[in-house]
Amino acid sequence: MIFPFVWRILPGPTALKVIELLVLLAALVFVLFTWVFPWIAADILPPPDGTVDATPSP
Repeated sequence: MIFPFVWRILPGPTALKVIELLVLLAALVFVLFTWVFPWIAADILPPPDGTVDATPSP
C-alpha cells in the first residue's frame, strides 16, 4: 500500500510525520482543485446543455 511507504520515507518522530502528512494532503487537494479538476471539466466532460427558450414570456 502507499500509506506505509509514505509513512516510512517521512523524516522525524510520529507527531512531525502527522503534520507532514496533513501538509501533503492539503497540497494535494490544492493541486487537484486548482489544475486537475478544471482541466477535466474543460477538456474531458461534455459542455453543459445551455439551451434557453428564445420566446419571451408574456
